[in-house]
Amino acid sequence: MELLKISSKTRPVSLAGALTGVIREQGRAEMQAVGAGAVNQAVKAIAIARGYLAPSGIDLVCIPAFVDVKIDDTEKTAIRFIVLPA
Repeated sequence: MELLKISSKTRPVSLAGALTGVIREQGRAEMQAVGAGAVNQAVKAIAIARGYLAPSGIDLVCIPAFVDVKIDDTEKTAIRFIVLPA
């Protein structure tokens, strides 16, 4: 499964489109965000994707979890969002 990595500069509308496509093709998606700005963009994208999928009768459930990641030889804590159709 593809992991969608999010930064604070990620456009929520673009991410929502990608998220919608992954949900339709694979039935679930995982996104990873490091930092408050990235988490904000992820949450906005999930809300927008719900609107994209609603006409098809699909609602989304989001399960957030903390994960440790290594970026540039530094341990950081990220939030991973597992997004599933309800």
